[in-house]
This record gives sequence, structure tokens and C-alpha cells, in this order.
Amino acid sequence: MSDESTAGIRLNKHISDTGICSRREADEFIEQGRVTVNGQVADNGVQVQPGDEVMVDGKRLRAKPQAVYLVYNKPVGITCTTDQSVPGNIIDAVRYRQRIFPIGRLDKPSEGLILLTNDGDIVNRILRAGNAHEKEYVVTVNRPFDEAFLKRMSGGLPILGTRTLPCKIRRINATTFNIILTQGLNRQIRRMTEFLGYNVTRLIRVRLMNIRLTGLKAGQWRELTRAEMDVINEMVADSSKTAEKSPRPRKTNRPKPAAAQSNKDVKPGNAAGNKKNTGSKSTKPDAGTRHTPPKANAPRSGSRNGGKQQPARPAGRSGGKAPSAGRSGGGAKKPRR
Repeated sequence: MSDESTAGIRLNKHISDTGICSRREADEFIEQGRVTVNGQVADNGVQVQPGDEVMVDGKRLRAKPQAVYLVYNKPVGITCTTDQSVPGNIIDAVRYRQRIFPIGRLDKPSEGLILLTNDGDIVNRILRAGNAHEKEYVVTVNRPFDEAFLKRMSGGLPILGTRTLPCKIRRINATTFNIILTQGLNRQIRRMTEFLGYNVTRLIRVRLMNIRLTGLKAGQWRELTRAEMDVINEMVADSSKTAEKSPRPRKTNRPKPAAAQSNKDVKPGNAAGNKKNTGSKSTKPDAGTRHTPPKANAPRSGSRNGGKQQPARPAGRSGGKAPSAGRSGGGAKKPRR
């Protein structure tokens, strides 16, 4: 075991390179005394040399498997998931001898080029929209389109609560176009065409960065060449490792219509079912003043009626109830005949 800082690989990097954890987690394992190198508890300054035995919690670390990069011509009907309980998943379709996973995805009804790998470090570098890596598609829609359609598609459209970035697009024939994106929003091309009143009938990805679909029939795959990987590594050398999530339809706290914000803005009686009008102005006259019916047998003076004293109503002992409207003569009873 050597602690020469000029040789070997730093211990935390060696541990994370095996794929069991991140460097930060490896640092925690080391600080907790859970890591040994050649049988001795190691510290963060240790440099791992070829042939050193590194163990975490008494288990020997396996060397990181050799990186695998495949290009696959996905047929329609294959789902880009590693969940092998899903019928038609891409892992069962490819049947590669090592554990791999797709870089990004193509919708089940879409087809064409998709990369698969066991190298998690490269995935976000390729997928992140901010890294501006090109993806090229050939798209057929359900009816002929005009130049205005191409112009609007290329200029950006509002979908998923955001606006798509400007893109390159050209006509192939009356119903088919070629489009190059640097984004990867969920069902982006389908949503863009639907926004303009069209439906996609066929969508093929024909290129990702420098990798093309040429020579692969639907369902076939091949390993990337060393020359292709050299170009990819050069293209992603300065790319961000941080994953960028596609916007999803989200609930927004938009202000409610004025009628729903407060009963203060609603005229009494206009809101359906607003019987109590809690917190709003009273629908009765003299709002805020308690209304007390006049007591029975207590006629008011005529001072409020121009000095004329009004005859007392025959309220009786009923608490001031008005006479029935159906009786004639102001409520006087007709003599029996």
C-alpha cells in the first residue's frame, strides 16, 4: 500500500469507480473506518495501486466493468425501460450479455436510434439540453403542411409550461419533414405538431450527435466504434454532468376568478347557493343594525309620519304577523250569512 500522492488512484475515486457509491459517500465510508486497503484501515490520503485489495465492510470491491456503448434501431412497440416485468422492454429486446440501460428514451410508437450503455457518467452529459447536443428526426404527419407550419415549428412553441428552443427544420415532401432538436422534452415533437393541429403518423430518430442509424435494420444493434467514442468524448468533455428534467404539466396557483375570491366582490343574491353571505355585506336594509320587529299592542306615535297617527294593525298576540294577503278589505272578516 502506498500513500504517495503522485502515483495510483485516490481511494475515494477508486471506490466510486466501481459503481457502488458516489465519491462523497466513499469519503463517509473512509471516515467511518469501514474501508481497508491490503488489510489495513485506510484514510482519505491513500493512493490505490494496481493489485491492491480494497474492501468495504469486509467485502472486496470488484473492478468496474469495461464500458459498453451500443447503438440500437428501436422498432415501434418497444418500451425504453429497464423494468423487465414490462412486456416488450428494451432490455429483453436487445438481450445484451451485461447490464445496460438506455440513454434517454423514445416513445413506444416511435422508432429509430437509441444508445445503451453501462456508463452512468456519460448519460447526463449527452442528455442535458443545456449541452446543445443534436438529435435528428424524420417525421411524417397526417396531412400536408405549408411554410407557415415549418416557420412556427422552427421558432419555438409553448408546450409543457415552457417554450421550445428554436430548431432546424426542412421539408422532405408534402407530409414529411426533417427536424433537429437540442432539447428532449417529453413527447416534444408530437406535442409541437399537435399544438399546430397535426398528428404524427411516423417518427424516426436518425441521428444522435455524431452517431447515425445507417446500416441497421429495425431491431438490430451494434457496438460503437473507437472512432465514434473518441468524437463523443470530445463533444461531452465540457458538458455539465447535472441531469436536466423535462418540464411537466404542473398545477399553478393562478388567481381565482373575482367571483370566487371573496364574497365581498359579489353582489348579494348573485352567487349560487350563497345563502349566508358570510363576511359580506348584509342583503337586508340597515346592515349592521339588529332588526327587531315591533312589539305587539305597542302602536307607534305618528311623529314619523307627518304627525298623522296610523291606526294600529290588528296584530293580536301573534308577534306582529301581517294579515293574510288573501282576505279582502284589509283583512276584515266578512259577516256570516
